[in-house]
Amino acid sequence: MTQPLSGALRKMESLLKEGQPVEYQLPLGDDRLPLNELMGKKLTLEYQGEINCCHCGRKTRKSFSQGFCYPCFKKLPQCDSCIMSPEKCHYHEGTCRDAAWGEKFCMTDHVVYLANSSGLKVGITRATQVPTRWVDQGATQALPFVRVSTRQQSGLIETLFKAFVNDRTNWRAMLKGTAEPLDLKTQASDLLEMNASRLEALQEQFGLQAITPVADPEVVDIRYPVEQYPVKVTSMSFDKKPLIEGVLMGIKGQYLILDTGVINIRKHTSYQVNVSVAA
Repeated sequence: MTQPLSGALRKMESLLKEGQPVEYQLPLGDDRLPLNELMGKKLTLEYQGEINCCHCGRKTRKSFSQGFCYPCFKKLPQCDSCIMSPEKCHYHEGTCRDAAWGEKFCMTDHVVYLANSSGLKVGITRATQVPTRWVDQGATQALPFVRVSTRQQSGLIETLFKAFVNDRTNWRAMLKGTAEPLDLKTQASDLLEMNASRLEALQEQFGLQAITPVADPEVVDIRYPVEQYPVKVTSMSFDKKPLIEGVLMGIKGQYLILDTGVINIRKHTSYQVNVSVAA
């Protein structure tokens, strides 16, 4: 085995280059482990029995909202309920948990997009998170088609569209193979047409410049470094199995695909882990 790396897990970092598979690195504390070059090699991931909050470093028995201790979960703006339901943003009411954080992350440009991971879905993300958000979800196609000026506005539009389109990814289906290509441009055009009057009402409320369809949007195609997809998806977790080993067969979204099962790295943010690679 190679010299193991140790530290707190963070979600995998990705780099998308046109026409090439996504390049992944696994953050462990201050170290980064390049993963693409490890395809076909045996990985050993050993949980050390400790979780340290990704914000304050406090030791916690359980991770909340992917990496936080309970006190941080209850007070930080990035853990507020409006993060999962952005249409419920209460910044304008003066009750944001941290107004400066809200200004930086919520009162800024967002995009509404269509993606194809396990089938068609609608989603939202900060403009600065394109294309990272799509890679994290395991999308093989993505199309940004509405641009807005705040997170709340993106949530309101997503709420309109999800009456017609799914807003969730079937992660098991996503990990079984590449989704059949879809005509995202036509789907986006249809959604805009079906909701034209509702979108106009939101533009009247927030202003014409606040909500604008993307002119001539382009589909982003994404490939992943996968040598073999599992026939049956078996999920593994450090909460049930502190030692996880297997040959790396692929990486998609935030999942490592091993010949023994799959593990969601993002779910284990802040877990202290040793990782080693068979020589």
